[in-house]
Amino acid sequence: MKSKIALFFALMFVVNISYAELKIGFVNVAKVLEKAPQAEQAKKRLEQEFSPRDKQLASQINDIKGLEEKLTKDASVMSESKRRNLEKDIIAKKREAKRAQQEFGEDFNLRRNEELGKLQKRIIEAIKEIAKEDDYDLLLTDGVIHAADELDVTSRVQEKLNNF
Repeated sequence: MKSKIALFFALMFVVNISYAELKIGFVNVAKVLEKAPQAEQAKKRLEQEFSPRDKQLASQINDIKGLEEKLTKDASVMSESKRRNLEKDIIAKKREAKRAQQEFGEDFNLRRNEELGKLQKRIIEAIKEIAKEDDYDLLLTDGVIHAADELDVTSRVQEKLNNF
């Protein structure tokens, strides 16, 4: 019995020593994403890539509004067949614009997710490098409810991303 108690206290002593030497930190990934230069570059690439399509959609919507105004203004003086043809044309253009908007949204989301995935990989690389450089035993990200400022290595990750 005495040997079991002695073993228990010895294990407790070893466990306490190992916890004292444990180096833990956390990274606020949302903050890193917000301030990463790569995020701004990705945003600019997306704007450049999708700006022409966005302008084209805006033009389609303006054309439809113009046709609707024409219908409202001139309906009373149009022949029945011209009015019906204009109404059909408006409906067809609205369908086409709605489809184009939907495709635009899907394509934009796909590309945005690709860019975000690339950035997340870079962030993970930076976190791993910092963990190795500073001998961290554990680096946490999302889900941290509270952490002391001394544990926060977010600024180091941001610096690392600035140097990529």
